[in-house]
Amino acid sequence: MLIIKKYAAIDIGSNAVRLLISNIIEQKGKPALFKKSSLVRVPIRLGADVFLQQQISKENELRLVDTMNAFRLLMQAHKVTNYKACATSAMREADNGFEVAKHIAKQCKIKIDIIDGEEEAAIIAATDLNQYIDDSKTYLYVDVGGGSTEFTVIHQGKTVASRSFKIGTVRLLNDIVQKEAWFDLEQWIKHHTNEYEKVDLIGSGGNINKIFKISGKAAGKPLTYFYLTSFYNMLQTYSYEERITQLDLNQDRADVIIPATRIYLSAMKWSGAKDIYVPKIGLSDGIIKSVYFETVSSVKMA
Repeated sequence: MLIIKKYAAIDIGSNAVRLLISNIIEQKGKPALFKKSSLVRVPIRLGADVFLQQQISKENELRLVDTMNAFRLLMQAHKVTNYKACATSAMREADNGFEVAKHIAKQCKIKIDIIDGEEEAAIIAATDLNQYIDDSKTYLYVDVGGGSTEFTVIHQGKTVASRSFKIGTVRLLNDIVQKEAWFDLEQWIKHHTNEYEKVDLIGSGGNINKIFKISGKAAGKPLTYFYLTSFYNMLQTYSYEERITQLDLNQDRADVIIPATRIYLSAMKWSGAKDIYVPKIGLSDGIIKSVYFETVSSVKMA
């Protein structure tokens, strides 16, 4: 007999807000199966406000309220029983972030947890990478966001180091990442990977997913450093408008894809990785798993 549970994850990022609804299928004597049922993405780009003015603007607060109301209705329609909403760097750095979260709790009946970078990295690390990794290898897992990027070193199937850096696509677009931050990241990656003979990258985030789709590679096959470098150079020969019309990128993807690719390439260079695997997982997947295994708190739908 099958038992099917429906859980939801809300990821309030610096570039976009996402709702992931998953079916968890339980069978006696077998591990639970996690199947994505619905994924909705709204490109609000809170980071454009916060990283320049330290505030979420009134306009974006209203858009966020509309989005959360819509997400609540979608969760009800899907008969979701438990959810967790996490906000990352934009809301945690906004002077009015907690105020906005309180307003949403009152107006939309959605409780938002504003998590720090280390908790974000831990939730991402909770994603089930077992089906994507070889326990005899070493990986650097890189999850690129709008406000920050989370890095995790995985050796023989175990996490050995994890850290969040304030280097993200929206920050880079607005030219507010200091040279010191790049230097710290370079030192951290080299320090935690130089003892290993060979390191492969695992990339997550909407930008690397899009690059992988454009590449036409079969699922499970990696992108090479050479391919990513060529793609990065090609992107810069197109104008913003051409990236939308000729490369078929969404308008909120067409600008951030260049700084995102730069982050992945830098991580590959400093770790010596020649290949990057793209399993299409991220914070939302980690939230669903963490809620199911009760390593984080969740909210029951009323």
